Amino acid sequence: MQDLLELARRMMGRAHAPYSKFHVGAALRADDGSIHGGCNVENAAYPQGTCAEAGAIAAMVAAGRTRIVECLVIGPGPDLITPCGGCRQKLREFARDDLPIHLCGPDGPVRTVTLGELFPMSFGPHHLAKP
Repeated sequence: MQDLLELARRMMGRAHAPYSKFHVGAALRADDGSIHGGCNVENAAYPQGTCAEAGAIAAMVAAGRTRIVECLVIGPGPDLITPCGGCRQKLREFARDDLPIHLCGPDGPVRTVTLGELFPMSFGPHHLAKP
């Protein structure tokens, strides 16, 4: 998990958050062991920004991977930072309910939960599978 934490910290430092000043970093491990990072990128047209998790997912997909096996999210604290609802759905597209998500503050991991705990009864790719 240390490699994910280091990447997420680096990503958090690169966040573009001139409006909220709330910098978030994320790092994912794909099923081949590769890691991919992202940071939040705000925009003056507020809903047009992107979350750190979305950026990490885009980097993973751009690298040719489609399965997440571990996720780490870091924020400035002191409160526990969790993926927003939209990012929970985005993670679900590429991960199973048992995906470990490490929630971190500036000093490192605070708690680990599964995607299923954060997003119970989620709608996923299997719902769209043709019989």
